[in-house]
Amino acid sequence: MTDRRRCAHERWRICVNTPMQFSRAEVGDRVIYRSRRYLKANRWDRRNLRIVHDAVAPVPGEVVLEIGCGRGHLTQALRTEGMDVTGVDVNPHVVGEGVTDGLYAMPAHALRLPDDAYDLVISFHMVEHVQNVDAVLAEMARVTRPGGRLLLVYPAEPVRGTFSVPASVAMFGHPFKARQIHRHTIRPRTLHPKLKAAGFIRPDSLFRLRTTPQFQTVAFRPS
Repeated sequence: MTDRRRCAHERWRICVNTPMQFSRAEVGDRVIYRSRRYLKANRWDRRNLRIVHDAVAPVPGEVVLEIGCGRGHLTQALRTEGMDVTGVDVNPHVVGEGVTDGLYAMPAHALRLPDDAYDLVISFHMVEHVQNVDAVLAEMARVTRPGGRLLLVYPAEPVRGTFSVPASVAMFGHPFKARQIHRHTIRPRTLHPKLKAAGFIRPDSLFRLRTTPQFQTVAFRPS
């Protein structure tokens, strides 16, 4: 382990053992994101691993952070390929039933993680759920090392909530909370300026069509 990674891991150990705190506004999210019900809607798509390789080509030994890791299937898959991966998710129940170690419960806008610690930050279908996209992107930039990469994958919904109807049904027995689950309709044309404001450069996006249509955006921290 390099000196940079050794120092980062020590700071990370201290940070993740700090108790998680939430604002009054965030407490209202518990019924959705911090409830055990969310386990019903949390699914692993093996194609995500191929997307990571195609988009950002991680190599063994790189230090990787997955935000919105769920039960940690992608975190686990990357670990088996030799990456040093940490997964975080706001829901303590999915972390508690994780399939690998190195998973921690914390909100994306307040990561208890050190600055400039990760070669690669990845997040699948998380950014559309958060209250404050700008705050989350700022945290992603803070923990990404200079020269590091960011990969975001998010739904290409024609109308906000369209693709979260199954999750609403699984969690609540009806489709009417779909727009509470997906808080934003994210598009590359609106995301790119936000990424630049957060401190990333060269954002580039493409459209993917698989089970549901989605966008993929890659950006970089300046060296």
